[in-house]
Amino acid sequence: MTDLTLAELAAAVRARDVSPVELAEEYLGRIDRDNEKVGAYLAVDREGALAAAREAEALVLSGTRDLPALCGVPVSVKDTWPVKGLRYTAGSKVFADRVAEVDAAVVTQLRQAGMVVLGKTNAAEFGCSSCTETVFGAARNPHDLARTAGGSSGGAAASVAAGLAPAAHGSDGGGSVRIPAACCGLVGIKPTRGRVSPAPGPDSAGLATAGPIARTVADAALLLDAMSAARPGDTHQLPPVPDGHFANSAERDPGRLRIGVLRGPASDDPWCRRACEDTAALLADLGHDVADAAPTGPDDYREEFAVVWSLLAASVPVPAEREQDLLPLTRWLREKARGYDAVTFMSALVSMQAAARRIATRYDRFDVVLSSATAALPPLVGGLADADPERTFENMLEFHPLTPLANITGQPSLTVPALRTPGGLPAGVLLTGRYGAETTLISVAAQLERAQR
Repeated sequence: MTDLTLAELAAAVRARDVSPVELAEEYLGRIDRDNEKVGAYLAVDREGALAAAREAEALVLSGTRDLPALCGVPVSVKDTWPVKGLRYTAGSKVFADRVAEVDAAVVTQLRQAGMVVLGKTNAAEFGCSSCTETVFGAARNPHDLARTAGGSSGGAAASVAAGLAPAAHGSDGGGSVRIPAACCGLVGIKPTRGRVSPAPGPDSAGLATAGPIARTVADAALLLDAMSAARPGDTHQLPPVPDGHFANSAERDPGRLRIGVLRGPASDDPWCRRACEDTAALLADLGHDVADAAPTGPDDYREEFAVVWSLLAASVPVPAEREQDLLPLTRWLREKARGYDAVTFMSALVSMQAAARRIATRYDRFDVVLSSATAALPPLVGGLADADPERTFENMLEFHPLTPLANITGQPSLTVPALRTPGGLPAGVLLTGRYGAETTLISVAAQLERAQR
């Protein structure tokens, strides 16, 4: 059963070829067997998952034709988002014993789609890091357990790549869905700003959004359909889309697109550069208009992004006596933020908005911009950390210099696998589209996926 895609599982449940209870038991058994070495899950909800699976099975057996799209299909949820009754640590020792009192809006969406929540996945502390290494352990790359699964949604990506969930909920404020998806050879989508509600949490800077991680483009699109919804009070909201809107786009021909190629510097890992070059050549062979795009990098956003990122880290309420329990990077970010006042924060937001307009305008002649997803292959666990937290922050930006761009502009962006090295490590590419145009990205990514196979 675990060899089936999300779409295949949903169809098999509908056809009564697969029992939701047997499916939940299969994944729970795999988690029991393999999670300790992978570090994907922080908390497993065996009782809740089986209860939800029994409800789904009863609904299927009732003979109703009005089944939810993903009835009885399991999913994992990132631990920086609340799931009622489960641990909600946000990757921090400070909240090790906290239990969520409500479901996040996106979790409600997943449940309404009929999904069975298996548990909470390991995440970087407060989502601040592009590796997932906390007091609860590291999320390790299933392709090489000595290497990171990426972050901050590292446990989410590891859960899918290791076969401990058919798909996963993640979130992305600077690349936190797309980085681990690329590290683990998966598809990850950062939707357009306002596509998925952040409730009950805030999104004062507009950087972060929930997004899907899956094994195929069609699966990621199917999960995005389930996640998409706004709630009253959301700062950014997009109109609702029809049922199956994104999943259907995975089956459509994208037509002839204008593709801009954002090539990395010679210092990038050769395999990451090759992933971008090979994909650009394949897109040209598929009939798209492919041309070089103007370079962009951390110098275009670093100063403003660092201010906003540090203030977001500091916005999490932590008792003064517990600050010492935070990880060095989180402490450094929060200490940095204390040197700013409200005027500095507002000025940084204004400057970041101006940078977003400059960056988006730079590429407005293209339908899609292609680049390497990361500048290097997945590092060893601990490989991004430095004794100096400021250097750790710089190491992260050097590892994924382009992923924050779509968070700043609010545009949709996804990563799709491009190649594997002789040693078996995956390298992915980044596709970024126009505001609100997830369907174009999904269509061309699915076309690439078909061509690569």
